[in-house]
Amino acid sequence: MEIGTIGAGDFAQAFAKRALKTGHKVKLSNNRGPESLREIVNQLGPGAMAVTKEEAAACEMVLLAVPWDNVPETLASLPKWKNQILIDGTNPFHGKAGTFRPAAVGNLSTSQLVAALAPGARVVKALNNLPVPHLKADPVVNRARRVAFISADDEDAKKRVQTLLEGFGYSVIDLGNLRDGGLIQQAGGPLAGRNLLEQGERHK
Repeated sequence: MEIGTIGAGDFAQAFAKRALKTGHKVKLSNNRGPESLREIVNQLGPGAMAVTKEEAAACEMVLLAVPWDNVPETLASLPKWKNQILIDGTNPFHGKAGTFRPAAVGNLSTSQLVAALAPGARVVKALNNLPVPHLKADPVVNRARRVAFISADDEDAKKRVQTLLEGFGYSVIDLGNLRDGGLIQQAGGPLAGRNLLEQGERHK
């Protein structure tokens, strides 16, 4: 599968490494254009490509990995979505690392706001509970699997992201829809930033 990334920072690169390791191709993009990503894709190796945001967004599955303050402008700059799966890995913080301030998102989950800003996309909340060091690390720790949470309103899209993440090696827990599950797993929720491990195989 070809997976696009909107954003190419540490989080997107860690995701790309995990996807490439499991046989997928990754098209990375940022606001500065493909030329600014040449060194990054060379380091990532075969299967990684530097593309425009429009090309990345055209993939069947796309990771949204930009700072929260950039989400509205970034999504507004993209072509109309045509049923692609949009993995929302964002958390509601203003500012950059070291100066984070929680963002007010009203009574919606951040992913509900993302879905409203990306009509036509099938939004799945995932991976936002895993900080970059954990995403870079082996998903299996002492024979236990690191837990990844997912939430979505579209069951087929959620199942496909679950399959992707299980292929990465994670134990995936479905938290329900974008509102209820999103509020639980996003920053400020009870499962935000939790480094949970699950021993043994889960019942399907």
